[in-house]
Amino acid sequence: MKAIQLKEYGGPEVLQVVELERPVPKGHQVLIEIHAIGVNYADTARREGQYVVPTKLPFIPGAEVAGVVVETGESVTNVQAGDRVVTLIESGGYAEFALADSRGLIPLQDKMEFEQAVALPLQGLSAYHILKTMGRLEAGETVLVHAAAGGVGTLAVQLAKLSGASKVIATASTEDKLVLAADMGADVLINYTEEGWEEKVLEATEGKGVDVALEMAGGEIFNKTLKCLATFGRLVIYGVASGEQSRFYPSSLMARNQSVIGFFLPQIMRKPALIQSSMAEMLGYLSKGQLKLTIGGVFSLEEAAEVHRLLQSRQTKGKLILKP
Repeated sequence: MKAIQLKEYGGPEVLQVVELERPVPKGHQVLIEIHAIGVNYADTARREGQYVVPTKLPFIPGAEVAGVVVETGESVTNVQAGDRVVTLIESGGYAEFALADSRGLIPLQDKMEFEQAVALPLQGLSAYHILKTMGRLEAGETVLVHAAAGGVGTLAVQLAKLSGASKVIATASTEDKLVLAADMGADVLINYTEEGWEEKVLEATEGKGVDVALEMAGGEIFNKTLKCLATFGRLVIYGVASGEQSRFYPSSLMARNQSVIGFFLPQIMRKPALIQSSMAEMLGYLSKGQLKLTIGGVFSLEEAAEVHRLLQSRQTKGKLILKP
């Protein structure tokens, strides 16, 4: 089978097309013929050797795949060859075939396209649990969503509104991206590349600050976001896209009972009941037309390096997808 592999850490150019043996499923595993692959910032962090957990080389990126089950292990009872599924895996998604645990598969209706399906699990589950599990969002609260035109951002804006947020403040780097955030339901639009964006956030909340903030850039963006928090506000960190770590004084949180919280989806994945209930809720929104999935581009597997360049240039909107 064809796959994209890295044998050293580095820029997009380390992603190489290789021919490998097709894996064989055992136990609870299934082999999926992949039709769509989700591309995420975590993939770029893996490639650079900057991921939250160590990445052993050689490595095939890709944690989000949709396709058709073509073979099952001897212990699999819940699916069979021919079933259409979407799932999250630890690695190996940038390929024509990949192994997955049958117990984590999400069945797909025939009418749902693979490209649409693969845009939901990783970023949808991230947006959902950043807001509700870690951010503890309550109806009537205000939310700040950075990178609101990205994969997580577009879904976070919508899920915040569906969860009863009174005001969603969206930031992005261009007017086109802000227009997209508005289409998703954002109430206030702010270009974070302009000086003083944090003051605009405070103005939009009449000086009170936001109750929940989603932050994935790091560096100075983190420090300014901290200034935007309300009393009892929660800032949830789910990435460091800038590559810049932030420094702050934890004791500064005490005066206004504020929280800084870390989020890492694989820890959520260890709670199957939590995943099943949240996916059911989001699929319900999707089937009713209450949740829009924004596809920013579909590319061939061989274009993986270029897709990583596009993603890290911050010139993209919505979900980027590879197709074998």
